[in-house]
Amino acid sequence: MRDCRMWWTITGNYGNILPIDWSKTYARKLQIPALNLNEQVKAEEEEYTSLSDEDEAVASDLDMHSLILGRSHETEPEPPTADEVIKEIDFIMQDSPASECCCDESGACNCQERCEKGKHCSAPFYQEKLNELSLSELNEVLLELEAQIKDLSEVLIAELALRDELEFEKELKNSFIQQLLLVQTKRRQHNLDRKRNKNGDKAAPNGVQQSKYLTTVIPYHAANGPPENATLQVLIKILKAIEQDSPAVPTLLTDYILKVLCPT
Repeated sequence: MRDCRMWWTITGNYGNILPIDWSKTYARKLQIPALNLNEQVKAEEEEYTSLSDEDEAVASDLDMHSLILGRSHETEPEPPTADEVIKEIDFIMQDSPASECCCDESGACNCQERCEKGKHCSAPFYQEKLNELSLSELNEVLLELEAQIKDLSEVLIAELALRDELEFEKELKNSFIQQLLLVQTKRRQHNLDRKRNKNGDKAAPNGVQQSKYLTTVIPYHAANGPPENATLQVLIKILKAIEQDSPAVPTLLTDYILKVLCPT
C-alpha cells in the first residue's frame, strides 16, 4: 500500500494544506444576516441589564438591616459606657455636690452635663438646699429619711428571708429526690439478686440478704398537691430509714400517717 503511487498522491499532501476558514467565506456573510443573531444577543443583553437594575433597586429597598442601623444611628444617642454609669450611681448615692465626675480620655460624651442632670433630678436635698432649710425643716427631712430607711430595711429583710426560705426549700427537694433515687436503686438491685438466686445463676451472690423494710410503701394523696417543707423533712427521714433497713421505719411511718396524712 505504501509503495502504491496513487495512495501516495492522495495522502502525501495530507496535513500540509491549511483548513478553509468558513467565517470569512461569502456564504457565511450571507448566513449571519439571515439568522438575525446579533439583534437577538443585543435584546438579551438589554433585558438582562434592565432586570439587574430592578433587582438592585428591590434589594436596596428591602435591606432592612441597613435601614435599622441607619435609623438607630440617626435617632438613638450614643450609649454611655460602664464607667460613666458607675460614676452616676456613685454620685446619686452620695447626694453631694462634692462628688466629681470626669470624662474619659476619648471625649465621646460630656459626663459633667450628665452629672449635673443627675444632681438636679435625683438629689433633692444636696448641701446648698440643706443650708437654706431651718432647724424644724431639717428635723422633718431627718424624720422622712429615717422613715424611708426603716421601710426599705423592712423590705430588704423580707426579701432576704424569702430568699433563704426558697434556698432551703430547694435543698429539701434535692435531698428528697436524691434519697428517693437511692431507695429505688437499692430496691431494684435487691429484686434482681432475688431473681438470680431463684434461677440458680452462678454469677448471683450465694446468700441474698433479706430486707424487712426495703419494700415499704409510703402512702401519699396526690390530690393534696406538692408537699410542704415539713412534710418533705418527714419523708426524707422515712426514706433514709428504709434505705438503711432501720427498725425505726414502722414508728416513723405511723407518725407520718397520724400527724401528716390523717391529722386529727
